[in-house]
Amino acid sequence: MPSSFLSRVVGTTRRRSARWVLLAMGVLLVAFGLSRVTLDTAVGSFVPRSSSSYDELVERDAQFGGDPVVVVLHGRDQGGLILDQEQLIGLIGLEGDLARLPDVAVVYGPGTVLNQTAGSIQNVLAMISGRRDALMNEAQQKQERRGASKAEIQKARDQAVAAFDERYGNLIAQGLPVGLPTVRNQKFVASVLLDDDGDPRPEWSFLVPDAESATILVRPREGLDQDGADRLTRAVRGAIDDAGLAIDEPLVTGVPALSSSIANRARTEAPLLGGLALVAVGLVLWFSRWTPRRRDRLRPLLAALLGTATTLALFGLVGRPLSLGVVAFLPIILGIGSDFPLYLNQRTGRRRVLVTAAAAVAAFASLAVSPLPFVREFGIALALGLTATVGWALLLRSASPSTGSVDEASAPTGVAVRMAGRGPRRAIAAIGVAVAVAGLASLPSLRIQSSPDQLAAGLPQLADVKTAEKALGFAGEISLVVRGDDVLSPEAMAWQSRAIESIVTRHADRMRPLLTTERLLSFLGTGADAAQIAAGADLLPPYLLGGVVSADRGSSSSAFGVTIDDVADQQRLIDEIEGELDEPPSGYTADLVGLPVVAGEGLSAMESGRYLVNGVGILAAGLVLGLGLRSRRLALMGVAAALLSGGWVFAVLRVLGAELSPLTLAVGALTTVTACEFTVMLAESAERGRAWMRRSVLTAACAGTVGYACLSLSQLHVLRDFGLTLAGGVVSSYVAAQLVAMVAFRSGTPIDVPEPLTVELDRRDPMEVLA
Repeated sequence: MPSSFLSRVVGTTRRRSARWVLLAMGVLLVAFGLSRVTLDTAVGSFVPRSSSSYDELVERDAQFGGDPVVVVLHGRDQGGLILDQEQLIGLIGLEGDLARLPDVAVVYGPGTVLNQTAGSIQNVLAMISGRRDALMNEAQQKQERRGASKAEIQKARDQAVAAFDERYGNLIAQGLPVGLPTVRNQKFVASVLLDDDGDPRPEWSFLVPDAESATILVRPREGLDQDGADRLTRAVRGAIDDAGLAIDEPLVTGVPALSSSIANRARTEAPLLGGLALVAVGLVLWFSRWTPRRRDRLRPLLAALLGTATTLALFGLVGRPLSLGVVAFLPIILGIGSDFPLYLNQRTGRRRVLVTAAAAVAAFASLAVSPLPFVREFGIALALGLTATVGWALLLRSASPSTGSVDEASAPTGVAVRMAGRGPRRAIAAIGVAVAVAGLASLPSLRIQSSPDQLAAGLPQLADVKTAEKALGFAGEISLVVRGDDVLSPEAMAWQSRAIESIVTRHADRMRPLLTTERLLSFLGTGADAAQIAAGADLLPPYLLGGVVSADRGSSSSAFGVTIDDVADQQRLIDEIEGELDEPPSGYTADLVGLPVVAGEGLSAMESGRYLVNGVGILAAGLVLGLGLRSRRLALMGVAAALLSGGWVFAVLRVLGAELSPLTLAVGALTTVTACEFTVMLAESAERGRAWMRRSVLTAACAGTVGYACLSLSQLHVLRDFGLTLAGGVVSSYVAAQLVAMVAFRSGTPIDVPEPLTVELDRRDPMEVLA
């Protein structure tokens, strides 16, 4: 007896120790994963990565650097930043500091141009002088071997350089008035960057907007992630502050800076909106009296919170950064994810709840068909979050007995019970179907938001982009990339000159030439042969030439400044240019490369996939319901409710004249989750007379609505509109489920629902069971 008792004590102690060890390991694992979570709002997450244009963009960035951080500086002193010697020296020092920053591929600015030009001119003068001396020495040595007199030797020396002086004398004479080619020579500086009237030369106007200002382009290395872009932007601002220049408030903008501001806003809003959703959903669960036991009312929220933390930790553990969708993920999973733990904690068939949850997971996961990475990741995160939430709900439920439900007498009867008469039912159903059909039919006519600045709408940094565009005429880039054996061959250079001239002539208002092969080698004129082109390229500063021609001369990139504009308009512009350009020479390829090109392909993919991204989710959820519940009727009811709710939302958007964002475009797939859930649970209520289930469905609908609505407080307009749209989607899902249930259960036709599968759960502590 004592031995048996001792064995039981030891066994219980071991089980408890194993339980706490496993629990501690689980908590530590989730905490470790959460500590590794990163957010990525880089532009690459908003464009399709499976297209050839994206590969070309990556290749261009690897060779010439990515879209630049644009810095606009305006001098306060009379000489500005260009003609004031001390300010110019400081500007050159700043450009050097920026070039030495981590993750910087190359920096272009007025100081860089002047330094490189001065160095090249000095090299040319030294080369000319050396060649002239060599010619004279060669003539002298020849005369000395003949025994010529000093007069004859001097005459031979003069004759030897006569032709040389005739060829290069004028070039040297033209440069004499500006003095020595140094950045401390104001005449030289003005001659390089300014014309005779003191205005910026056209070829350098993108770096010198006016005589007092300067623009610096800081190109990041290829593949820079969001954290890197944020560090780079902050480092650029820090370098400007440390430069000590007499300038007005500097303007730091461009694609990397804008994406950095979006990331910072998302990082700030994610916990705030998530916490707000937690409180809002908690209040709904607490005051809805879905269970008489107060201590159990927040249990579904606990499961949703654990499921959310588990999902985020999983992303952190695998090293996968979360995109902008994470801000939307938190309120949604807290609102919708708490529904299924609520149902599991009541006297209802667990199989039905689990199958409905599986249908919701399938609907969320269907967003993987979207061409945009951040929408795909959003759907996958929701699917994982709901799966983890249901898993935690089962574990929590197995640890304690099932809770009771509200009294039958106190439960509201709902629309389906109050409505009587076949005529009114048919009229209401007909109106609902007609509106839904009209909404679904209007889907192709709904405009998709195609302006990149819509993504940042609501952020003050967007004003900086507009200011830069007004001052410079551009904030983004499109490059004409030519590839072949030698892009500096005469035939390749001739084609590039014609192509660039065509673009500038026909589209100068929208394509502003920046650094191009034609501008850098314009001093060669037309018809230059291979030797002349090679000599001209050798005269150029390698730093500048490397900005447009790769080291192996196998590719060139001529950059054009563009505004951050409507993607659809830019796509039409790109199509026009591609149609206007001649075929490149044999053995060469030419492509327009840039984020606007990739974004245009993404827009086209979204345009053509409107029904696909919505239809796949509905079909997937219906298939799971049909197979899992072994009921074709219930599956059809769920699909009908999903089509009705989605159609109503699209109809409202059409009436309001609203535009679809990449997220609201998939509203049909997302409302499928709530439509199928509410329909199946209302069917449970009707077929088994469980009136309290209708209150649970109403509670779930309210929780989902407030969860989505929390997104409406975001300063990012794309998330605000998404939250409002889906909050309305939950309401429409609830009404659609009521309508479908009313028609199905008032038609007198029995529904073919099999007996629920009885699952006996071990009531012991789950950690003890695992031990």
